[in-house]
Amino acid sequence: MLSRSMVETLTPKQARRIALAAQGFADSRPAKPTRRHLIAAIERLAVLQIDSVNVVSRSHYLPLFSRLGAYPRALLEDLAWGRKPTLFEYWGHEASLMPLALQPALRWRMDDARQGVGVWGNVAQFLAEHRPFIDKALAAFHERGPLSAGELGLGERGQSGWWGWSEAKRATECLFWAGELTTATRRGTFERVYDLPEKVLPKAIWSATTPSREEAHRHLLSRSAHALGVATERDLRDYFRLGVADARRGVAQLVESGDLVPVEVEGWNQPAYLAPSARRPRKISANALLSPFDSLIWFRERAERLFDVRIRLEIYTPAHKRTHGYYVLPFLQGEAITARVDLKADRKAGLLRVLSAHREPAANTATAIALATELRLMAAWLGLAGVAVAPSGDLSSALATELGGH
Repeated sequence: MLSRSMVETLTPKQARRIALAAQGFADSRPAKPTRRHLIAAIERLAVLQIDSVNVVSRSHYLPLFSRLGAYPRALLEDLAWGRKPTLFEYWGHEASLMPLALQPALRWRMDDARQGVGVWGNVAQFLAEHRPFIDKALAAFHERGPLSAGELGLGERGQSGWWGWSEAKRATECLFWAGELTTATRRGTFERVYDLPEKVLPKAIWSATTPSREEAHRHLLSRSAHALGVATERDLRDYFRLGVADARRGVAQLVESGDLVPVEVEGWNQPAYLAPSARRPRKISANALLSPFDSLIWFRERAERLFDVRIRLEIYTPAHKRTHGYYVLPFLQGEAITARVDLKADRKAGLLRVLSAHREPAANTATAIALATELRLMAAWLGLAGVAVAPSGDLSSALATELGGH
């Protein structure tokens, strides 16, 4: 155990730059993002959170735009659901897209779902109480191949509870969480099509040895550390939503093996850990709109520690009680979050609508200019003709001026 005097102390600025670099914001955007750029970015992050809200764009597309700029969205779709996918869907942070190599390290969670451990009690109960129905559903996949829940043609239609899911949807989702089904592709309005893992996953992944629970947790914590750069135990635990005891044990083992380095960060009230390979840039010059589900800010406690900005998701807050809006994207300008914009892609009108724009304390005279540039880029990437700014928020007037009144 290192004595306190031997532990390195980082300033808040150093910690912030390390975190931004680990998340890919120290690198210049490529002039023309390619498949290789996407793969490298996803490997760095390890997780792209999936969310059904499509007010601007589905959330898994946005982190790559934030880091790479206007990449072809079809590239991500091919990586996730093409003929030879390099990603798979499962419960990582939340519902997530992750590199295929992580699949064996998440099999313990699939086992927990099958056995009803922790939060998975309802899954195991449904699988046990509906075994004949489950067996019939699995037989359909064996015989017919990839199917949506609706195409199964089994069970009762949606009732109250379980989000109004039909019996077939409940069965397929429980089997998905238990690892007995996986996502084969997505269709149309993002409908999930399921199939047996052995038919979807490459043989090298499907036949890979399953690591022990402890080994899997160490691997996930190590991936978290590389994606975060410098982090507290809670930060590391949150990235893949690990249990307290599992994370504590894993962090201690990684420290002992030298794969995590204890450090202190001025102003942080918890011990921190540094990934040994973490980059330490002297400056970050990125400009980026951040999805509320971006891994840089999804753990709100960490985001506040890093940027001194309190970020809250207000989608489920009644409209009259919202401070910044429904689907709010913070704006990263250099090393600070300087603004927030409530955005909506109005596809019928062909406009990216800024429903409100607010300054943060770190805003400066260049904020409106930099934000306007990023909004134009996002609009073009989404196939929209322009940006329209509503007169709401203390940054809206300056932003509208920079955008030429649109």
